[in-house]
Amino acid sequence: MKLSSPENQAETAVTSSLQAFLETDIAPKANRLDTDTIALQRALSQLNQFQFLGLRVPKVYGGLEASLLTFRQVQALIPRYSGAFAFLQTQHQSAASLLANSENQVLKERYLPAMAKGETLMGVGFSQLRRTHNPPLTAIPVEGGYQLAGKVPWITGYGYFQYFIIGATLPDGKALYGVVPLIPTPQPEGGNLEFSSPMQLSVMNATNTVAATVENWFLSEEEVLFIKPANAIHDSDKKNVLHHGFYALGCARAGLDILENNAGKKELPFLEESHQTLAQKHQSLSEAMFAALPPTETSFQYRLSLRVKAIHLAQRCAHAAVISSSGAANAQSHPAQRVYREALLFSVSGQTKAVMEASLNTIADYV
Repeated sequence: MKLSSPENQAETAVTSSLQAFLETDIAPKANRLDTDTIALQRALSQLNQFQFLGLRVPKVYGGLEASLLTFRQVQALIPRYSGAFAFLQTQHQSAASLLANSENQVLKERYLPAMAKGETLMGVGFSQLRRTHNPPLTAIPVEGGYQLAGKVPWITGYGYFQYFIIGATLPDGKALYGVVPLIPTPQPEGGNLEFSSPMQLSVMNATNTVAATVENWFLSEEEVLFIKPANAIHDSDKKNVLHHGFYALGCARAGLDILENNAGKKELPFLEESHQTLAQKHQSLSEAMFAALPPTETSFQYRLSLRVKAIHLAQRCAHAAVISSSGAANAQSHPAQRVYREALLFSVSGQTKAVMEASLNTIADYV
């Protein structure tokens, strides 16, 4: 028998502790976390006890430096218990991963140790880079840095995070990534960052998603993570097409949990049969998605098909949770209602044209 390495054992221990925390502390108040910013803030701060806020931070900066397998396992685990909790913490994980891959040592030393400890929290705001025509946010090279102006349409974590990674389009089409404050901030030179009120979304309102207006903001060279080619974000979307699928996979499991609970309470054989059928589909899809992770080489079309299957399985399991809960699922406070709305959000999270097209084709072909 091949013994696991100390690194794998450490990651397994963290994941096991995290699951116990999710079951005992997060699941019972999942509906509250969807709307209560104070409760969600408290839950986020509790992640420090597992070193979890440093999941994607290199060990040299005090992080766990978890493997891709562990990261994906956690991605699928948290949405089972709370979509809002999963959605909020992943912003910080994404920012840490981007910083860790930067060659800017000044930025890495300034932020990563504090991010690993939860002393500094950071979000992301660069989805606008996917817009190839009339970019919402532009960056003009100036002495010592860049002048940023325009709009950032989506930033999650206002009031939770102190900073976010911003993405702007340069005159030659390349993409600039840098760190800016996630609080209204005027600069002596006349630059300014302003943020909208939190958007009223159908679900996960407590995560505080806002838009930003950027007025002549000076971003110094020291605050730049990297400059990427014009199509880099699209290449990344293609390479990581499975990424958001793991959240949908976890959401599907949340629906299955409700269906299983209803089957136990109502003692109707067809509820148990439905649960078994969907649980088998979930297990098969989960095995396929994890098997498709690197270093395994699979085609983009195959990984895209798995992503779409995860989206639709989440919707089917959430719908099954609603139906098996009967009229009670109409209540805003019912778990099935929340999971159903979370399935809607995870169906469009990180959406690209390819994912949209494949998702719609699946719906159109469904009989």
